[in-house]
Amino acid sequence: MMGRAVSPVFVGRETELGLLGEIFDQARKQAAAAVLVGGEAGVGKTRLVTRFAEQAAADGAQVFAGGCVELSTEGLAYAPFTAVLRQLVRDMGAADVAALLPEGAARDLARLLPEFGEPSGDVETDTARARLFEQILTLLERLAERRPMVLIIEDVHWADRSSRDLIAFLSRNVSAIPMLMVLTYRSDELHRTHPLRPVLAELNRVDGITKVEVPRFTEDEVARQMTGILGAIPAYGRVSTIFDRSAGIPLFVEALLDCGHDGTLPESLHDLIIGQVERLPDETQRLLRIAAAGGNRVGHPLLCAVSGLSESDLEDAIRPAVARNVLQVADGGYIFRHALIREAVHDELLPGEHARLHARFAQEIDRDRALVPPGRAAIEIAHHWHSARDDLWALISAWEASEKATKAFAYTEKVQLLERVLTLWDKVPDAAERIGADHTTVLERASEGAYAAGDVDRALKYVKAALAELDDETAPERVAELLVRMASCKKERGRPGPIEHLRRAERLVPLPSETRTLVLTRLGTLLIMADEIVEGTALTTEALRIAREMGDECREADLLMNLSLGHSINDDLEAALAVNARAQAIGTRLKTGRVVLRALANNVDALENLGRSEEAVDLAVEAEKLAREYGRYRNQGVFIANNRAEALESLGRWDEAIDLINRSLMLDPSPLNRWHLLRVRIQIGMARGEREQALADLTEVGALSGRTEEYTQERILNTRAALQWHLLTGDPEAALTKAEKALNSWPLSRKPMLGWRLLATTYRVSDAALPISPNRATALRARADDFRATMHAKGPVGEAYERECHGEFEAAAACWAVLKRPYQRARNLIMAADGLHREGVAIRLRTAHAIAADLRAVPLMEQIEAQARRAGIALTDVPAETTALLTPREVEVLRLLTEGRSNRDIAQTLTISAKTASVHVSNILAKLSVSTRGEAAAAAHRLSLFT
Repeated sequence: MMGRAVSPVFVGRETELGLLGEIFDQARKQAAAAVLVGGEAGVGKTRLVTRFAEQAAADGAQVFAGGCVELSTEGLAYAPFTAVLRQLVRDMGAADVAALLPEGAARDLARLLPEFGEPSGDVETDTARARLFEQILTLLERLAERRPMVLIIEDVHWADRSSRDLIAFLSRNVSAIPMLMVLTYRSDELHRTHPLRPVLAELNRVDGITKVEVPRFTEDEVARQMTGILGAIPAYGRVSTIFDRSAGIPLFVEALLDCGHDGTLPESLHDLIIGQVERLPDETQRLLRIAAAGGNRVGHPLLCAVSGLSESDLEDAIRPAVARNVLQVADGGYIFRHALIREAVHDELLPGEHARLHARFAQEIDRDRALVPPGRAAIEIAHHWHSARDDLWALISAWEASEKATKAFAYTEKVQLLERVLTLWDKVPDAAERIGADHTTVLERASEGAYAAGDVDRALKYVKAALAELDDETAPERVAELLVRMASCKKERGRPGPIEHLRRAERLVPLPSETRTLVLTRLGTLLIMADEIVEGTALTTEALRIAREMGDECREADLLMNLSLGHSINDDLEAALAVNARAQAIGTRLKTGRVVLRALANNVDALENLGRSEEAVDLAVEAEKLAREYGRYRNQGVFIANNRAEALESLGRWDEAIDLINRSLMLDPSPLNRWHLLRVRIQIGMARGEREQALADLTEVGALSGRTEEYTQERILNTRAALQWHLLTGDPEAALTKAEKALNSWPLSRKPMLGWRLLATTYRVSDAALPISPNRATALRARADDFRATMHAKGPVGEAYERECHGEFEAAAACWAVLKRPYQRARNLIMAADGLHREGVAIRLRTAHAIAADLRAVPLMEQIEAQARRAGIALTDVPAETTALLTPREVEVLRLLTEGRSNRDIAQTLTISAKTASVHVSNILAKLSVSTRGEAAAAAHRLSLFT
């Protein structure tokens, strides 16, 4: 049978095609969406998405497509996105693409495609990859603003780690634009440990993502496919036979039809597919075997070079494969029509042939690197030498490719390549001479790559291995630099020991040098954070002097901000603002986004501690916008967002804060940034009585673990959160024990939102514990008084807390009112009401209750209502029609709901089913015109339904 065994008629898939179209229509009108298209190999995923892409393009959408290849799991980073960029450059030109990005941002894309010019010199490993992700996100957003867009990424089961991470990032962050991302993958290849599994699990939890499974054909659909291929209706018996043998997989139907009418059918899938190839001329088969060694796609010039054929001879030899649709012509080269065909042909290679062909590909690419797309030569060479099982050249090429991976911010792939070098090390006697680096250097590079990729545990493993090979006396600077990385890893993981490692490093490099500056910078910072401000400031000042002598202005700016950190913790906030401004000016002059954003983040925090919370919010919004322009939102932008959330919490704009926190958490921030965000959510959650969420967050940040944090901010915030939790859950004795330990173990920061805030909470613990343990509570208050005597408030926030600690609640409430911090004002109004005449009590409780109701601060409302009941004071008039809306059973359910009970708890208490409880809750929400359980509880308290 001659011709293509492919149906010209699109068969079946009406449901799947309709669903894709429907989702894209929704994405056009509302927000971005993504579809995971799964199915067995050969089931027709590519045919489906190609048909959808044709329809979308006909409707005016821009369609971009990129595919993953098997090679990419070995380090061909960002392969599908590089293909999309190449398509964009071909369609628009590099200059027009660059114009869609912030100034200078296209230089990051140059690491993937040289058409964008010279890559930026900024290669800070902690933020470089995140910045690249944000530039690609920005590019997609700008493109989608022009007209709706479809982004197709095929075969993500072969995606490299960097591409998988970028896919997950885009899925979480592409939102308010008309864009559909379509991802295809082989569902039958996802074994339990497949690296795509956790990515798919994460994507399935993201809103706006739909999973579509492409099924096998029915017998009727197989008949329609056969009709399209044969050009005539086939006999029923033949349809039945083909359907049984193919199991409804379209690719196998094509292969079986290609077997002809001789009555023999292959016994295995491999034989079925390879049968198509074996009917081709011998020279064509030889050429296909060569092409299979090159991968799923191979360029025409490269195939000429490896095969040794002239262009005309190659064209003659390959034409039958194209005619029979085994190969397809694409982008100046050839691509196997289906990966299964390439796999089957490659599996036919004899051992010697396999090694020889892969070696030939490596040699030809090394001879002329223009034979492969820009940026791919090094990793292609490494892949082929590894496949050729040539240990020497596999080691050399893996080392070279790891350097290229670094420049592309492909840190995970860099580590994989360096691990190959380490594996081959003992097999190559002169390995160090061959690559120009010793074994320890490879370990150092691996630790650097793993840390940059966020794999902190793996980074620690390589740091320890490198340190084991070095001696303090013969290589002090290398040891010191490794100790700095070990300290960074341990701090990232919240483990003890970073300061001790840095002290050891400092002793190793006593003379002025770049390494000593690095060590002092990190050690000084951690000492200041640990409240060892005098020593930390002295070391930072020394590092600043060395940096200035070396002319390192970027380091100078960082060190100035480290000094400002000391000012901040010491409550010298005006000095902190001034020093940060100096650092920001340096960063602006040097055009260093990282420095500018760090200075702005610090000043947002300083303004919040000075009581200028609204200014802090405004500055944070500007800084976050700048972080997006710099491509640094995921790291530094999230840190600034956390500072904004803190200011929003102070201002009582809790819903805004929670929304900002939840959106920031979706960006998968670093553990430290995540914990900062959770600590703000904890404050709001506990203030609203949302115990389940608060407990989960408290557990994650370690506030209830019993361990003592090494650094002042985390230690104080966790301690205060634990005290509040114990008070909220009615366990003042546990709070008393925690407070005693805190005040007896370490000094308090003078910073208002740290030390003063914790001290105010400690006085509340003392009051709560007085009835059950008067002696200990009195001793705790005396200890708190001692601390207060040494802490001199400098600004309005500290002064407000100082008045509160001194029992001047009326004055404190007035201070909080001026500072526009409603929750603190309401708390102090409640305490100020004690001992006043009835009218004075009523005014303060009603004011506090209104504030608490607006905030939906349920525990505070309950406290106010209890105090009002004791005083015989009505907090508000209750509309009779409101209570009349609810049935007696709904009133019972609402009462339990205000206690924070779940539907299951309510059902058990009232002896009804959980489903019935759910129906009652839904009815209550509707009758009270609220949308959440928390709002219903707040409404019940606001209306005093249970007072």
